[in-house]
Amino acid sequence: MASLTRNRNVPTNVPNDVVLEYYVQRAKGGAGLILSEGTLVSQQGVEWAHAPGIWNDEQVAAWKKITDAVHEAGSYMFCQIWHVGRVAHPDMPEQIASGKPVPAPSAIAANGGKFRLLPGKPGYVTPTALEDPWTVVEDYRKAAINAKRAGFDGVELHSANGYLPHQFLDYTSNQRTDEWGGSIENRCRFGLECFKALVDVWGPARVGVKVNPCGGYNDMGMPLPDTIATFNYYLTQIGAMKPAYVQVVRYVPVMDMQVAIKPSDRQVDCDKPNFRGIPHDVVAVYGALIKPPPSSLERHSEAHIRGPAFPKPEFDKLNPTPTRLFVNGGLTPQEAEEYIKQGLVDAAVFGVLWIANPDLQKRFEKGLSVNTKPDPTTFYSGVDGDVSVGYTTYPEAEGS
Repeated sequence: MASLTRNRNVPTNVPNDVVLEYYVQRAKGGAGLILSEGTLVSQQGVEWAHAPGIWNDEQVAAWKKITDAVHEAGSYMFCQIWHVGRVAHPDMPEQIASGKPVPAPSAIAANGGKFRLLPGKPGYVTPTALEDPWTVVEDYRKAAINAKRAGFDGVELHSANGYLPHQFLDYTSNQRTDEWGGSIENRCRFGLECFKALVDVWGPARVGVKVNPCGGYNDMGMPLPDTIATFNYYLTQIGAMKPAYVQVVRYVPVMDMQVAIKPSDRQVDCDKPNFRGIPHDVVAVYGALIKPPPSSLERHSEAHIRGPAFPKPEFDKLNPTPTRLFVNGGLTPQEAEEYIKQGLVDAAVFGVLWIANPDLQKRFEKGLSVNTKPDPTTFYSGVDGDVSVGYTTYPEAEGS
């Protein structure tokens, strides 16, 4: 199950009993590995005022109740470690409470953006270039320690979707001239140091990473050759540490953003000349960095294809690769099964389908119909103050 920001941690940034029920429903519904919603390493003015954090003891205690319940229901759970960087807003209450400016690699605002909770305000602001990125690396380390205290099975570095590690990777948002910018090696340094900080706490076998080379969302995207060169280096360095998994996100049109650029300035030829993203086949381009070609792998059994997505002893026998390759991004069940049957990936990660189908995996196993039309008006809020609506109120399928 993919990380899904649902904005239900009311009244503050501390997970509550409704959040616990939500995760337990999906654990009982067959999710082999649950990746938590983005969990903030520090107080930040994100657009989702009720996104959870993991920087204090109250949050740790609340997450511990959730992980204990998820384990009792038979699933594993990783904490997705998150810093939004330049797409926070200085007028959001949490940013004001932090007493700090909105940080970024460089003082370059993201295009687009409109804060739902700040009517009449412009979108993203010009952030403040981080004077010492090591201070934020230390925030990641502390978050990893707290995630261990909270009973998670591991952690995932959110290095995708235009958030802080991704901002460092992309030279359109990182124009530093010190050791944190410029060359590919320097632009990758921040993400790699954050990853190492997580590994120092957990060991590599309990740390994953999420990347979205196609960009688009939150104003990310370099020319295709530069994108491939950057992510080849980044994933090669991460792969050398033998992490639990690498999760690659496919190009998803709804996550791309339209920008006012001339077609002649477009960074890659495609049928969407005024969009920011760089569509390319992330499994084909980066998969071999993580996973040997299918011909060198033992064929996966039908039991494995239908089984839990997280490594268990039988999984280890089927796949000799120390690091698993996960694919995410608008997958249909048929696409996911084909990826796995061909040996191209080790697991498929579903997001939106889990919203309206708390028993999604059981529906897959039993061939039951899947609700493909969740109510988008309740993605980030409930109804009339009831945060459970559209969150824990979707029914299981009859017979699941």
